[in-house]
Amino acid sequence: MPEGDTIYRTAARLRPILAGQTIEHARSRDPALNVAQLVGRKLSGVEARGKHLLFHLDDGGALHSHMGMTGSWHLYRPGERWQKPEHRAAIVLEVPGHVVVCFSPEVLELLTAATLRRHEHLQTLGPDVLSGTLDSAEVLRRFRASDALPLGEAVMNQRIVCGIGNIYKSETLFLAKANPFATVGEFSDERMIEIVERAQALMSANLDGASRRTRPALSGPRMWVYGRSGEPCFNCGTTIELRRQGDLGRTTYWCPQCQGHPEVRGSA
Repeated sequence: MPEGDTIYRTAARLRPILAGQTIEHARSRDPALNVAQLVGRKLSGVEARGKHLLFHLDDGGALHSHMGMTGSWHLYRPGERWQKPEHRAAIVLEVPGHVVVCFSPEVLELLTAATLRRHEHLQTLGPDVLSGTLDSAEVLRRFRASDALPLGEAVMNQRIVCGIGNIYKSETLFLAKANPFATVGEFSDERMIEIVERAQALMSANLDGASRRTRPALSGPRMWVYGRSGEPCFNCGTTIELRRQGDLGRTTYWCPQCQGHPEVRGSA
Protein backbone atom coordinates (compact mmCIF):
# COMPACT_ATOMS: atom_id res chain seq x y z
CA MET A 1 0.00 0.00 0.00
CA PRO A 2 1.74 3.24 -1.10
CA GLU A 3 2.19 5.73 1.73
CA GLY A 4 4.62 8.61 2.00
CA ASP A 5 7.64 6.35 2.46
CA THR A 6 6.85 4.43 -0.75
CA ILE A 7 6.52 7.61 -2.79
CA TYR A 8 9.70 9.04 -1.26
CA ARG A 9 11.64 5.92 -2.24
CA THR A 10 10.17 5.99 -5.74
CA ALA A 11 11.25 9.60 -6.23
CA ALA A 12 14.72 8.88 -4.83
CA ARG A 13 15.14 5.98 -7.26
CA LEU A 14 13.86 7.77 -10.34
CA ARG A 15 15.36 11.22 -9.76
CA PRO A 16 19.03 10.51 -10.58
CA ILE A 17 18.04 8.52 -13.69
CA LEU A 18 15.40 10.84 -15.13
CA ALA A 19 16.42 14.36 -14.13
CA GLY A 20 17.83 16.14 -17.17
CA GLN A 21 16.69 13.45 -19.61
CA THR A 22 14.57 14.15 -22.69
CA ILE A 23 11.39 12.14 -23.24
CA GLU A 24 11.82 10.37 -26.57
CA HIS A 25 8.52 8.46 -26.67
CA ALA A 26 5.31 8.52 -24.63
CA ARG A 27 2.10 6.55 -24.85
CA SER A 28 -1.02 6.12 -22.75
CA ARG A 29 -4.22 4.11 -22.86
CA ASP A 30 -6.10 7.33 -22.04
CA PRO A 31 -6.45 9.53 -25.14
CA ALA A 32 -7.57 12.45 -22.96
CA LEU A 33 -4.09 12.57 -21.42
CA ASN A 34 -2.57 13.85 -24.71
CA VAL A 35 0.89 12.46 -24.03
CA ALA A 36 2.18 13.53 -27.45
CA GLN A 37 2.97 16.91 -25.91
CA LEU A 38 5.51 15.20 -23.62
CA VAL A 39 7.74 14.05 -26.47
CA GLY A 40 10.79 16.27 -26.69
CA ARG A 41 10.25 17.74 -23.23
CA LYS A 42 13.09 17.54 -20.73
CA LEU A 43 12.45 16.20 -17.22
CA SER A 44 13.79 18.77 -14.79
CA GLY A 45 13.13 16.82 -11.60
CA VAL A 46 11.13 14.21 -9.71
CA GLU A 47 9.44 15.33 -6.49
CA ALA A 48 7.56 13.50 -3.74
CA ARG A 49 4.89 15.47 -1.90
CA GLY A 50 3.33 13.20 0.68
CA LYS A 51 1.51 10.55 -1.36
CA HIS A 52 1.88 12.50 -4.62
CA LEU A 53 4.64 12.16 -7.22
CA LEU A 54 5.48 14.99 -9.61
CA PHE A 55 7.60 14.71 -12.74
CA HIS A 56 8.59 18.32 -13.38
CA LEU A 57 9.07 19.44 -16.99
CA ASP A 58 11.33 22.08 -18.48
CA ASP A 59 8.35 24.28 -19.39
CA GLY A 60 7.23 24.55 -15.76
CA GLY A 61 4.46 21.97 -16.10
CA ALA A 62 4.38 18.54 -14.50
CA LEU A 63 3.05 15.01 -14.78
CA HIS A 64 1.20 14.41 -11.51
CA SER A 65 0.30 11.01 -10.08
CA HIS A 66 -1.37 9.66 -6.97
CA MET A 67 -1.09 5.92 -6.54
CA GLY A 68 -4.25 5.29 -4.50
CA MET A 69 -4.30 1.79 -3.01
CA THR A 70 -2.54 -0.26 -5.68
CA GLY A 71 -0.68 2.03 -8.11
CA SER A 72 3.07 1.93 -8.70
CA TRP A 73 5.86 3.33 -10.88
CA HIS A 74 8.32 0.87 -12.44
CA LEU A 75 11.67 1.42 -14.12
CA TYR A 76 12.96 -0.92 -16.85
CA ARG A 77 15.69 -1.19 -19.43
CA PRO A 78 14.54 -1.24 -23.05
CA GLY A 79 13.39 -4.78 -23.92
CA GLU A 80 13.26 -5.89 -20.28
CA ARG A 81 10.20 -7.92 -19.31
CA TRP A 82 7.64 -6.01 -17.29
CA GLN A 83 6.51 -7.27 -13.90
CA LYS A 84 2.87 -6.36 -14.56
CA PRO A 85 0.63 -6.82 -17.64
CA GLU A 86 0.73 -4.08 -20.26
CA HIS A 87 -3.02 -3.46 -20.11
CA ARG A 88 -2.56 -2.07 -16.60
CA ALA A 89 -0.03 0.51 -17.77
CA ALA A 90 -1.57 4.00 -17.59
CA ILE A 91 1.45 5.73 -19.15
CA VAL A 92 4.79 4.69 -20.61
CA LEU A 93 7.68 7.13 -20.92
CA GLU A 94 10.90 6.34 -22.77
CA VAL A 95 14.12 8.22 -22.13
CA PRO A 96 17.62 7.22 -23.30
CA GLY A 97 18.39 3.85 -21.72
CA HIS A 98 15.24 3.51 -19.65
CA VAL A 99 11.49 2.92 -19.80
CA VAL A 100 9.29 4.30 -17.01
CA VAL A 101 5.81 2.81 -16.53
CA CYS A 102 2.98 3.85 -14.23
CA PHE A 103 0.58 1.03 -13.37
CA SER A 104 -2.96 1.50 -12.01
CA PRO A 105 -2.77 5.01 -10.54
CA GLU A 106 -5.75 6.62 -8.88
CA VAL A 107 -4.83 9.99 -10.39
CA LEU A 108 -2.68 10.72 -13.45
CA GLU A 109 -2.78 14.13 -15.06
CA LEU A 110 -0.70 16.55 -17.08
CA LEU A 111 -0.46 20.00 -15.54
CA THR A 112 0.68 23.23 -17.14
CA ALA A 113 2.76 25.65 -15.09
CA ALA A 114 -0.41 27.64 -14.40
CA THR A 115 -2.58 24.68 -13.40
CA LEU A 116 0.21 23.36 -11.17
CA ARG A 117 0.33 26.68 -9.30
CA ARG A 118 -3.45 26.71 -8.92
CA HIS A 119 -3.96 23.00 -8.24
CA GLU A 120 -6.53 22.93 -5.44
CA HIS A 121 -5.28 19.75 -3.80
CA LEU A 122 -1.51 20.04 -4.27
CA GLN A 123 -1.40 23.63 -3.07
CA THR A 124 -3.34 22.90 0.11
CA LEU A 125 -1.27 19.93 1.28
CA GLY A 126 0.09 20.17 4.79
CA PRO A 127 3.79 19.82 5.66
CA ASP A 128 5.29 16.61 4.30
CA VAL A 129 6.27 14.26 7.13
CA LEU A 130 9.39 13.23 5.17
CA SER A 131 10.43 16.64 3.91
CA GLY A 132 13.14 17.10 6.54
CA THR A 133 12.78 19.40 9.52
CA LEU A 134 9.09 19.86 10.28
CA ASP A 135 7.68 23.33 10.82
CA SER A 136 6.19 22.60 14.24
CA ALA A 137 4.32 25.89 14.41
CA GLU A 138 2.61 25.25 11.07
CA VAL A 139 1.82 21.65 11.98
CA LEU A 140 0.21 22.79 15.24
CA ARG A 141 -1.71 25.57 13.52
CA ARG A 142 -3.28 23.07 11.14
CA PHE A 143 -4.09 20.56 13.86
CA ARG A 144 -5.61 23.22 16.11
CA ALA A 145 -7.89 24.30 13.26
CA SER A 146 -9.22 20.71 13.38
CA ASP A 147 -9.59 20.29 17.16
CA ALA A 148 -13.02 18.68 16.72
CA LEU A 149 -11.73 15.85 14.51
CA PRO A 150 -10.96 12.41 15.97
CA LEU A 151 -7.19 11.97 16.10
CA GLY A 152 -7.23 8.94 13.79
CA GLU A 153 -8.91 11.02 11.09
CA ALA A 154 -6.77 14.11 11.63
CA VAL A 155 -3.37 12.44 11.25
CA MET A 156 -4.48 11.08 7.86
CA ASN A 157 -5.89 14.41 6.69
CA GLN A 158 -3.38 15.39 4.01
CA ARG A 159 -4.23 19.08 4.45
CA ILE A 160 -2.88 18.93 8.00
CA VAL A 161 0.24 16.80 7.43
CA CYS A 162 0.82 14.74 4.32
CA GLY A 163 2.26 11.29 3.79
CA ILE A 164 0.62 9.30 6.61
CA GLY A 165 -1.70 6.48 5.56
CA ASN A 166 -3.62 3.71 7.33
CA ILE A 167 -0.55 1.72 8.33
CA TYR A 168 1.48 4.52 9.87
CA LYS A 169 -1.62 6.02 11.48
CA SER A 170 -2.35 2.81 13.41
CA GLU A 171 1.28 2.05 14.25
CA THR A 172 2.13 5.61 15.29
CA LEU A 173 -0.89 6.04 17.54
CA PHE A 174 -0.27 2.67 19.18
CA LEU A 175 3.35 3.50 19.95
CA ALA A 176 2.32 6.94 21.22
CA LYS A 177 -0.39 5.30 23.39
CA ALA A 178 -2.86 7.74 21.88
CA ASN A 179 -6.58 7.05 21.57
CA PRO A 180 -7.48 7.34 17.86
CA PHE A 181 -11.11 8.14 18.72
CA ALA A 182 -10.36 11.05 21.06
CA THR A 183 -10.56 14.48 19.44
CA VAL A 184 -7.48 16.49 18.57
CA GLY A 185 -8.60 19.10 21.07
CA GLU A 186 -8.03 16.63 23.91
CA PHE A 187 -4.30 16.49 23.15
CA SER A 188 -1.72 19.04 24.25
CA ASP A 189 0.55 20.79 21.76
CA GLU A 190 3.46 18.72 23.05
CA ARG A 191 1.57 15.49 22.51
CA MET A 192 0.59 16.44 18.96
CA ILE A 193 4.19 17.21 18.02
CA GLU A 194 5.32 13.98 19.69
CA ILE A 195 2.83 12.01 17.57
CA VAL A 196 3.92 13.61 14.30
CA GLU A 197 7.61 13.18 15.14
CA ARG A 198 6.98 9.51 15.94
CA ALA A 199 5.33 9.06 12.53
CA GLN A 200 8.30 10.80 10.94
CA ALA A 201 10.74 8.46 12.71
CA LEU A 202 8.81 5.32 11.73
CA MET A 203 8.57 6.36 8.10
CA SER A 204 12.20 7.48 7.93
CA ALA A 205 13.29 4.07 9.23
CA ASN A 206 11.59 2.43 6.24
CA LEU A 207 13.32 4.26 3.39
CA ASP A 208 15.86 1.54 2.62
CA GLY A 209 13.55 -0.47 0.36
CA ALA A 210 13.22 -3.47 2.67
CA SER A 211 9.81 -4.79 3.71
CA ARG A 212 8.04 -2.17 5.82
CA ARG A 213 8.50 -2.85 9.54
CA THR A 214 7.61 -0.93 12.69
CA ARG A 215 8.55 -3.61 15.25
CA PRO A 216 12.27 -4.01 15.94
CA ALA A 217 12.04 -7.80 16.20
CA LEU A 218 13.92 -9.56 13.41
CA SER A 219 11.32 -12.32 13.18
CA GLY A 220 7.58 -12.58 13.67
CA PRO A 221 4.96 -9.97 12.75
CA ARG A 222 6.39 -6.75 11.32
CA MET A 223 3.63 -4.55 12.76
CA TRP A 224 2.45 -3.85 16.30
CA VAL A 225 -1.27 -3.61 15.55
CA TYR A 226 -1.91 -3.07 11.84
CA GLY A 227 -3.51 -6.14 10.26
CA ARG A 228 -3.67 -7.92 13.65
CA SER A 229 -7.36 -7.60 14.53
CA GLY A 230 -8.38 -10.38 16.93
CA GLU A 231 -4.79 -11.10 17.97
CA PRO A 232 -3.25 -10.26 21.37
CA CYS A 233 -1.43 -7.00 21.92
CA PHE A 234 2.33 -7.54 22.20
CA ASN A 235 2.42 -5.19 25.21
CA CYS A 236 -0.55 -6.18 27.35
CA GLY A 237 -2.25 -9.19 25.76
CA THR A 238 -5.56 -7.38 25.14
CA THR A 239 -7.24 -8.30 21.86
CA ILE A 240 -6.41 -5.86 19.05
CA GLU A 241 -9.55 -4.33 17.54
CA LEU A 242 -10.40 -2.86 14.14
CA ARG A 243 -12.76 0.06 13.72
CA ARG A 244 -13.67 2.23 10.74
CA GLN A 245 -13.20 5.99 10.89
CA GLY A 246 -14.43 8.91 8.82
CA ASP A 247 -16.67 9.17 5.78
CA LEU A 248 -14.39 6.82 3.80
CA GLY A 249 -14.36 4.19 6.54
CA ARG A 250 -10.58 4.08 6.90
CA THR A 251 -9.34 1.15 8.98
CA THR A 252 -7.91 1.82 12.42
CA TYR A 253 -6.24 -0.97 14.39
CA TRP A 254 -5.80 -0.28 18.09
CA CYS A 255 -5.40 -1.75 21.54
CA PRO A 256 -8.26 -0.65 23.85
CA GLN A 257 -6.09 -1.18 26.92
CA CYS A 258 -2.91 0.59 25.78
CA GLN A 259 -4.73 3.37 23.93
CA GLY A 260 -8.08 3.64 25.68
CA HIS A 261 -7.14 6.10 28.40
CA PRO A 262 -8.36 9.73 28.16
CA GLU A 263 -5.95 12.56 27.46
CA VAL A 264 -5.57 15.46 29.87
CA ARG A 265 -5.08 18.63 27.81
CA GLY A 266 -1.99 20.48 28.92
CA SER A 267 -0.02 17.36 29.86
CA ALA A 268 2.54 15.74 27.61
